[in-house]
Amino acid sequence: MPLAERPAYQKYDVRVARSRIDGFGVFASEPIPARLKIGEIRGEAISVSEARRRAEGQQRIMIVEVSHRTAIDASRSTDPMRFTNHSCAPNARLMIRGGRIEFYALKAIEPGEEITVNYGETHHEGRLACRCGAVGCVGRL
Repeated sequence: MPLAERPAYQKYDVRVARSRIDGFGVFASEPIPARLKIGEIRGEAISVSEARRRAEGQQRIMIVEVSHRTAIDASRSTDPMRFTNHSCAPNARLMIRGGRIEFYALKAIEPGEEITVNYGETHHEGRLACRCGAVGCVGRL
């Protein structure tokens, strides 16, 4: 997406495409330098209890808890970063800053490379098999 068409919080051009990890993923369309912000996810602000209710029994969850009270449901968001898949050896990290869900490159990311983060604790609570394929994969989300 050309710079003029991207939201200001989407710092680098990315595209959504089929992923070998799971469903769709987000891929760099241009070089992304290490340690810089890639973009954000926006969505519906809901309570953590509502987030947990919505996540129950779902295979694909696009909900991030941003505090002990609030979560963001990005399932209806148009932000491409919502398709960021998990990896046990990620090239980016998710940070919660001021209630915002931001993504930062851990290393330089090349065009065509899938952008991944380590989800950490998830609403899957260890019941979902990890398919990242990384050396040392922990096996479950």
